[in-house]
Amino acid sequence: MFSDQLLAGRRILVTGGGTGLGKAMAERFLQLGAEVHICGRRKSVCDETATELMAEHGGRVVSHGVDIRNAMAVDEMIDAIWTTSGPLTDLINNAAGNFISRSEELSARGFDAVANIVMHGTFYVTHAVGRRWIAGGHRGNVISITTTWVRNGSPYVVPSAMSKSAIHAMTMSLAVEWGRHGIRLNTIAPGEIPTEGMSKRIKPGDEAGARTKAMNPMGRVGTMEELQNVAVFLISGGCDWINGETIAMDGAQALAMGGNFYQLRDWSDDDWTKARESIKAQNEKDRAARG
Repeated sequence: MFSDQLLAGRRILVTGGGTGLGKAMAERFLQLGAEVHICGRRKSVCDETATELMAEHGGRVVSHGVDIRNAMAVDEMIDAIWTTSGPLTDLINNAAGNFISRSEELSARGFDAVANIVMHGTFYVTHAVGRRWIAGGHRGNVISITTTWVRNGSPYVVPSAMSKSAIHAMTMSLAVEWGRHGIRLNTIAPGEIPTEGMSKRIKPGDEAGARTKAMNPMGRVGTMEELQNVAVFLISGGCDWINGETIAMDGAQALAMGGNFYQLRDWSDDDWTKARESIKAQNEKDRAARG
C-alpha cells in the first residue's frame, strides 16, 4: 500500500509503544524506514519490544522508560532525544489508561489514574515536543489516539470520556495556533481492536469482541493493520492540509449504536463484581511486570 522507505529520514516517538496499538504503529513506521522511539513506564517491556522489532525488521528503535504523568521526566526524555538523536519529526500520543466502572463507585484515585495519563500526560509530551519544534523552526505532526466518545460521551468510562475529550479540544486548538509553524495535529478514534490490557479492563468477559461483532454494522472488530495504515497516511505527506481533524475508524458503530458503553446499564451487581475482579487481576499482573 505504501512505497518502500516512505518514512526514511523521519524520527517518530510513540508513547505507550511497548505493547498493543503503540507497538503495532511503531512496527509499521520502522518497516517504512523511520527511526522509532518508544516510551513507557515499564522500560523492560519497551527494551524487549525494541530488540524484537529490530531483529525482525532492522533499522533503529530506541527505548525510553518514562512516566508521562511526570512533566519534568517527560521534558528530560525529549531533551535527551533532541541531544542524542536529533529533533523528532512526528509524535504519536498513544499512552492511555481506562477501565469500566459505575461512576458512583469511582474513587478520586481511580479518576486520577486515567486523567493523569490521558489528559495531563498527553499534554506534557505534546507541549515538550511542540515548543522545541517552534523554537527550532521545525515542521511536525502529532497524532493522538482518542475515541468516538469525544463526540457523544460515554457512561461507565467517564474519566476516559472526559480526558479523551480534552485531547480532542487540544488537537483542534493547537491545530489553529500552531498551524502557522507547519505543525499539524490530528486524532484517530478507533473502534474496538482487541488487546490484552484494553479487553481485560473495558471488555471483561468479551475479550474476543463477540458482543462488538454482533452490534457492529460491518460485523467485526478492527485490525492493527487498519490502524497502522491510517497513522502512516496522516504523517506521510499525502495530504498535509488535514489539520485539527478526528478520523473515526470503527465500521460506523458510533453512528449506529453510539459507540460507547450504554449497554452496560443492564449489568447486575454480580456482573460488576466479576468485572472489578478481572480488572484487579490485570492491574496486579501489570504491577508484577513493572517490578
